[in-house]
Amino acid sequence: MVKIGVLALQGAVREHVRCLEAPGVEVSIVKKVEQLEDLDGLVFPGGESTTMRRLIDKYGFFEPLKAFAAQGKPVFGTCAGLILMATRIDGEDHGHLELMDMTVQRNAFGRQRESFETDLIVEGVGDDVRAVFIRAPLIQEVGQNVDVLSKFGDEIVVARQGHLLGCSFHPELTDDRRFHQYFVQMVKEAKTIAQS
Repeated sequence: MVKIGVLALQGAVREHVRCLEAPGVEVSIVKKVEQLEDLDGLVFPGGESTTMRRLIDKYGFFEPLKAFAAQGKPVFGTCAGLILMATRIDGEDHGHLELMDMTVQRNAFGRQRESFETDLIVEGVGDDVRAVFIRAPLIQEVGQNVDVLSKFGDEIVVARQGHLLGCSFHPELTDDRRFHQYFVQMVKEAKTIAQS
């Protein structure tokens, strides 16, 4: 059994919970710092990254979230969650949590009305993964320890750095649970390693 939390300060929380629910997985809606202690993995949902950062600071999550990731526990960020994880944000002096060695660009695919859906090849997940892009960021560049798992055209939209996974789009807004299953497998593997 693994326990995965969804950071519930703002964003698409319930959608991620629905996608994570499976045999052998306990899902927790995380609203308090103390809840992080019992988790094996954590999801940063989509939403609005500046608002999420403000709430992270307001409720004292900043250092505990960094410590959680530093323990090698898997973290999965989608859309705004990806922005929270990036070490660099284009046009800004610094990132938010600065967990993944990458540079992201906010709203790279345009405004709300330019939102779109497409199928992508995502390494380790599938060759027909439905991707919902809503005011989505893109990953402009990654460090040498970051694996690119998917591109849309020439643009990086999914990356993994060890126990950290980030994507530009919203896999939680589809009925396809393979992306979340991939993350659950990351969590199970990390827990097995931690226990050995």
